[in-house]
Formats: sequence, C-alpha cells, structure tokens
Amino acid sequence: MTRSILAAIPLALLAACGGSETTSTHTMTYPETRKDTLAGDTLHGTFVADPYRWLENDTSAETADWVKRQNAATEAYLAPIAFRKDLAKRYEELYNFPKVGAPYKVGNRYFISKNSGLQNQFVINVREGLDGADKVFIDPNAIDPAGTTTFSLMGADNTDRYMAVGVQKAGSDWQDITLYDLNTMQPMSDVLKWAKFSGVAWYKDGFFYSRYPEPSKGTELSAASKFQKVYYHKLGDAQEKDVLVWENLENGDLYVGAGVTEGEEFATLYVSTGTDGFEMYFHDLRKGGIPTPSTAWTPLQQGFEHKTSIVDFVPATGKFLVTTEVDAPNYRLVEVDPAKPAKENWKDIIPQRDHLLESVGTGGGNIFANYLKDATTRISRFKMDGSGEQEVALPDLGSAGGFGGKRDATFSFYSFSSFTDPGTIYKYDYATGASEVFYRPELKFEPSDYVTEQVFFPSKDGAKVPMFIVHKKGVEKNGKNPTLLYSYGGFNISLSPSFSTSRMLLLEQGGVFALANLRGGGEYGEEWHRAGMKEKKQNVFNDFIAAAEYLIAMKWTDTPHLGVNGGSNGGLLIGAVMTQRPDLFGVCFPEVGVLDMLRYQKFTAGFGWVPEYGNADTSKEEFDYLMAYSPLHNVKPANYPATMVMTADHDDRVVPAHSFKFISALQADQQGDAPVLIRVQTQAGHGAGMPTSMIIQQQADKWAFFFKSVGVTPTFDHAK
Repeated sequence: MTRSILAAIPLALLAACGGSETTSTHTMTYPETRKDTLAGDTLHGTFVADPYRWLENDTSAETADWVKRQNAATEAYLAPIAFRKDLAKRYEELYNFPKVGAPYKVGNRYFISKNSGLQNQFVINVREGLDGADKVFIDPNAIDPAGTTTFSLMGADNTDRYMAVGVQKAGSDWQDITLYDLNTMQPMSDVLKWAKFSGVAWYKDGFFYSRYPEPSKGTELSAASKFQKVYYHKLGDAQEKDVLVWENLENGDLYVGAGVTEGEEFATLYVSTGTDGFEMYFHDLRKGGIPTPSTAWTPLQQGFEHKTSIVDFVPATGKFLVTTEVDAPNYRLVEVDPAKPAKENWKDIIPQRDHLLESVGTGGGNIFANYLKDATTRISRFKMDGSGEQEVALPDLGSAGGFGGKRDATFSFYSFSSFTDPGTIYKYDYATGASEVFYRPELKFEPSDYVTEQVFFPSKDGAKVPMFIVHKKGVEKNGKNPTLLYSYGGFNISLSPSFSTSRMLLLEQGGVFALANLRGGGEYGEEWHRAGMKEKKQNVFNDFIAAAEYLIAMKWTDTPHLGVNGGSNGGLLIGAVMTQRPDLFGVCFPEVGVLDMLRYQKFTAGFGWVPEYGNADTSKEEFDYLMAYSPLHNVKPANYPATMVMTADHDDRVVPAHSFKFISALQADQQGDAPVLIRVQTQAGHGAGMPTSMIIQQQADKWAFFFKSVGVTPTFDHAK
C-alpha cells in the first residue's frame, strides 16, 4: 500500500467611497451596507460593478463591524422562534451517543478516536493489542477547552516508533505537523509550520511533506498559498534544515505532494493544477536516495488531462499497480513496469466496467476494488494478479470504506454507513472473508422506522439523474411535507448515502430528505463529471431544478415547503438556482459557497478550481458563461425565498467575502417579505473540526429558520 502525503485538494483595499444605504422589505430592515459605486473591473470590454468589494478585506474594522451587525440582525430574527431551544435540546439528545473511529494499527498498538457523545473534539486513544485497555494519547479538549483545535494522525514510520500528528486551529486549512515518540507517548521538539493540504510519507529516519514558503511580515495568510514545495524532514532537525525535494519557480498555483511505497522502494510525486487531472512521477529510492530539485523523476503521467495514480508496488512482480481513466472514463487498474512505464506497455489487471471504479486499495496480498453502482458501494476482492474475484457482502445499500492494510496484514477494518446508520465498524478477516462487528453505535432513534428509496428523473436535456428520498414510514405524498433537497454537483465528487444527525430533526417531524446525484459529480465516472464542468456547468443547475420539480410533481412537497441546501461548490449551486428560479423554493441555505465566479480564483485555494470552472480573466468565452450564472452577478430585484447564507470568519478555503457580498446584494434587491439573512460563525472554518457545542447551536439555528420559513411547528416529546 502506497503512503501518500497529499491530502484531498481540495485583499482588496477600500476603493473610493460612495454613499451608504438602508435596505428594507415590507417586514424587515437590514443593517446598512456601504455601496462603492466606483468599484469594479473591465473584463473583455465589459465593466462589471463590484460595489461590495470592500467586504473582501475581512480583517478590516469596517468589515468586522458589518459582520457584528449582520449577526445581530439574524439573532434578532431567530430569538423569538419558540421552538428554537427545543430543536437545540433534541439535537443534543440525538447527537449524544458514543462515536468511535476505525482502529489504526501501528505495530501491536491500535489508535482509536472516540467521542463520549458531546465532547467538542474526538479524543485519540491508544491500546496495546486489539483487546487492550484504552489510554489517552491526545485529548484536544484538555489542550484547548474552547474546542477549536483539532488533532489528526498523519501516519507512523516503518519502525512503529514515531507518529506524525497534524494540528489545525479555528477550522483553518493551515496545519502544524508535530511529532510524537510512541515509546514515551510524548511530543518531540519537531514542529513543522506552513503546511496545508499535506500529509507525511515516511522514509528512513524522516519523511516527505508539502508546505508553502513562510509568508513575509505583513502578508495575509489568505494570500500566502503560492509555490507549494516538497521537503524531506529528518527527525530531530530544525525545520530550516529540511531538504528541498521539489519546487516549481514558474507556476505558483500548482499543488504537489510525495508518497513512498510501503517497502520504501519508490518515492512518488504528484503535481496538480487543483481539481483537474494531475501529473504522476516516481523515483527509485533504492538507487538514488532522497531526491532533490535536480533529480530526474521518471514520468508515469504527464499533462493534466488525465488522472493516473500509483496504488502500490508489488515486490513479487517488481511492478506498480496503477489506477487510471486513460482510455477508461470509469477507471481501470493496470500493471506498470517501472523500467517501461510508457502507456503502450500498461497491462490491464482489472479492466474498465460499466460501474465506476471509485478507488482501489491493497492489504494482506489482496486487491480491494470499491465500485459505485448508482451511487452505492460495491466491494470486490481480487488476488494481486486480478484473478479470483469475490464480492464482499455488505450489510445493506450504503457507503463503505476501508479494507486495506499492510502487505503482511491478516485482517483490516471497514466502516459502513447509510442515511440512518452513522457508521458501524467491522473487522474483516482476509483468510475467511468474514466480517464481524467491531463497534455499532447505540442511537437515540430507531433506524427501522425510516425508509430510503432511489428514483431516477429526467433533466432538462433528458439526462437520467438519480436521487435518494428518505422519510419516516407512513409519510404520505400530500404535497405539503417539509422537505430538504441537498446536492453538490462538482469536482468529480460522488455523494453516496451518509448519515447526518441534524437531518433526523427533519425526518422525526415527518419531513422528507432528498439527495440528488447531479452531473459534475463522479457517480458515473469522468464523462458524468465533465458533463457538469466549465461551459457545461448549467447542466448541474438544470439537474437540480429538475429534482425540485420532480419532488413537487410527485406530491412529496410543494414550493412553500421545499428547502434547498448545499455547501462550498454546493453553495454555488444553491446561489445559482435561487437566482435563476426564485419562484421554485421556499427556503434556501447556501453554505460557505463560491458565489463570485469572476474573482474566486484570486483568493486562497481558488486558483485550484480554475480547471473546474474556468477563469473570467483569461478568456472571454469563460467570462461569458461564468457571468451568465455567477450568483453574485445575477441578483436582481425579485421576490426571493427565505434565505440564510452561512459562512465562517476563519474559512480560508472559500473566503467569507463570497457570502458577505452575495447577501449584501440580496438584501438590497429583495422585493418580498421573506427574510434574507446571513449567519457568520466565528472561530470556525470551512466546516471540518467544528466543536460540538458550536455544531449544536448552528444546526438549531438552521432548522429553526427552516421550520419557521415553511410554516411548520415541530413537536417534541420533551417539550413542556
């Protein structure tokens, strides 16, 4: 199994001042938001006004005051909602169950993350042997009582003595890489700064990792994500002594990471523009030792048109196992000879099939292939030559992941989840193929009370799009059920059945949850993805609108009772459809959304999304189609649905300015009575790592806004 270090990839000065204004509807008065009538850009001969550009300076006193006033207005709207506290109480009850992560084996030790129920962060425990007693390894709650610091295991070295741990604060993507000596279970002096979207790949007495140059004094961290490099860190050395392994001095917008095969035979190098294809190289560590910028890496895949990734090196054959969508949009597994890596020499081990080969792992002399069939997981096990296929029996239709391990492993773990199962962990025996429950959570509701069905509906152009519909048994199609439609539709990301405690607040009230698998995602391979990117992005919005129309036509709900939700790229989705079809929805939740499609590439990680969206600066064609759907630029006077824009002040992936500018435009142009508000979470980032206490209040606010907006008063057994 190859250890890769690259994690998933994922201001303007104040312009001349115009006037300020107070905006209002028939029933609401919003905080004043200054409009700068001179701000904007001329792109390809067209002047595009940007009156709220000053909000891009998210560290200014003026922006901080604006956020404070907007949050106060939102709180003033939410505070009188009588059932808001009951929602928080019920959510706390539902959330308060022990949660356990899959064990991570290091020698004879097992590291297991646990949360007793309402702890802000998971505690990382360690036990000697699988049946040993748990001892605390790292308790983030004791280190940071506020609960905004997260710790994540990044991997142990081949001697099983040292562990790399990532530390992130307030939801930021920036991480410190710290080292622990597992003989003492204590941190070492090694602390590596300025890492982001990195991991570690151990080699001998150190590891490869990725980081950015230390920002110069006065540079905003949000503007510091340029020229990522790969270094080798030797244990005990100061970071200044780290060996530079790879750099690109011409293009600062590349992501890069290194990996090492399990036996330390090869280093691998991954170079990406962000979300498109990537280049893949390798270096024989047995011959050349630690590579440097002058090292001639052997190319496996050059150019950014395809996705080709080394899964493992097999010592018995001396060959790589490699996944690729070259000549296989649903992906295949091939064998590659390092001495003859040209494409014409690749040999199929698992040829392309009708269903998407989502991922491949190895362990104990086995290959595990994870397939998606209509967005649900199927696992097939093979011998290392691709023969002897056996399907692994899963508990139900849902999502599964795990199975892989080291070459000498005899068992591994996997998790299975669904819309009503938050994640049962199974131990899987390689010899017998048998699964046994390692941990099953005890829930505060009865999963068998709910049903999931999958439907397929036609989009505007006739494309068949799948959608899951979840509800309590006995719910009638009366055309008035409170319903939430959720989706994403981008970046080749597949949405499979997954559990959300907060959705139970809807389902318990007889509501309906729907998840649509739109184009732009990865559910049906690269062709499905490309049908929803760049100039074809409108297909994604059409798919979502068709999903909403289907739910209404089938009498699951109607417009006044229909809420829609999406985050990040999904936030873009909600912003786009609500500006295109404000008549279709009752309530909208664009969360941490990419909402300014003309300037997104100028901030933090935005440059990595250009392959997915295009760039308005460099191409008139791309400017034209981005301008046509950019949520910020398509707000106009209209009767908009009730809307709560949601973002966070420490989001350094999708900067909060997207949400700040969008809600300002929306408040100025709202012609109806429905509230259009923003909720800015402080001391939080793009979503991951948020403390439990913050999650509970956030979700209580979200669902209070939803139920009030759709005109439904929820009832609770505990309510007095």
